[in-house]
Amino acid sequence: MAATTANQSLDIQALNSRFALPGIVKIVPGNNTFPKVVVTTPQASAEIYLHGAHLTSWIPTGQKEVIFLSEKAQFQDGKAIRGGVPICFPWFNAKQDDPKAPSHGFVRTKSWQLDAITHEGNAIAVSLSTQSDEATKKWWPHNFHVTQRITIGTQLKIELVVTNTDNSTLTFEEALHTYYHVGQIREATVVGLNDTTYQDNTEGNREKLQQGNNTFTQRTDNAYLNTQHDIEIIDPSLQRRILIAKRHSNNTVVWNPWEELAQSMADLGDEEWQKFVCVEAANIRANAITLQPEEQHTMAAIVQVQQLG
Repeated sequence: MAATTANQSLDIQALNSRFALPGIVKIVPGNNTFPKVVVTTPQASAEIYLHGAHLTSWIPTGQKEVIFLSEKAQFQDGKAIRGGVPICFPWFNAKQDDPKAPSHGFVRTKSWQLDAITHEGNAIAVSLSTQSDEATKKWWPHNFHVTQRITIGTQLKIELVVTNTDNSTLTFEEALHTYYHVGQIREATVVGLNDTTYQDNTEGNREKLQQGNNTFTQRTDNAYLNTQHDIEIIDPSLQRRILIAKRHSNNTVVWNPWEELAQSMADLGDEEWQKFVCVEAANIRANAITLQPEEQHTMAAIVQVQQLG
C-alpha cells in the first residue's frame, strides 16, 4: 500500500509539473489518494477526478454547491463515484445482451488521462480522455476514443466527444448522469418536459405522456424521448433555478431513487435521496448514436444558475 501511495504521489507531482496553473489549477490527492484537479477562479471553483473523468463539484462564485456528491461515495478502482457527473458509455443501464456487464458501461469506473488544462477567456477548460484497451474489449469488442472537456466559469459546460477508431460502424449509448444538489426534492420542480413522451423505467419502460412540470412524490426514473429542450430545475429551498441547455442530445433522463431504493444503496446515505435530482443529457435506446469509421460525435450540457425572485 505504501508503494502504491508513493507512486501516486509521484504521478501527482508529474501532473502538476505539466498542467498546474499557479493560483488557479492544481492536482492534489483526493479521496483514497485518487488524483483530483482543483480549479479556483474569481468566477467559480470545481473539482474533477481522473477516475471516471468525474466532476464532483462546481460552485459559481456567490452560489452554493450545484453538484451533489454522496457522503458515502466509494472511491475505489472498478467502482463508480456516487454523485457528481458519472459518464454512461457505451451502454445505458444494463447491457441488453450481457446482464453480467457493468451497469452504464465501463468508462465511469476507470482512470482517464489528463490531456490539457487551458484558459478559455475567464474560464478554465479541462480535457481528459480514454480509449479502448484489452479490459474494455472483454465487455465490448470495438475500438473507440472518448474525450471529456469540462469548461468551468460562470457557466459549466461539459462536452463528451466520441470518435470511432474502428474499421466498422460503431453504435453506442451515452449519458451525462448529472446529480444536481437541491434543498429538498419534494419542493423541487423540473420545467421543460411538459407534453413529452417518456419511458417509465419503474414500470418496465412503459410509455407515458408527461402532463405538466415534473414534481416529486415517489421514485422517478423517466427517459424522455426525442427531446432537445432546455430544462430548468426550480429549487425554492435554495432560492435558485438551475438552467440546463443540451446540444446533440435527443433524450433527457430524470431520476431520483426515493427512500426505499436509496436504503439499498451502500454508497448513499439514508436521507441523501432528498438532496438531489438527476437530469441527464443522453442519447439512449432508439436514439443511440451510430458512427462510421473515423467519424466523431459531440454531446454537450451547458449549466447556469440564477437566483429566484
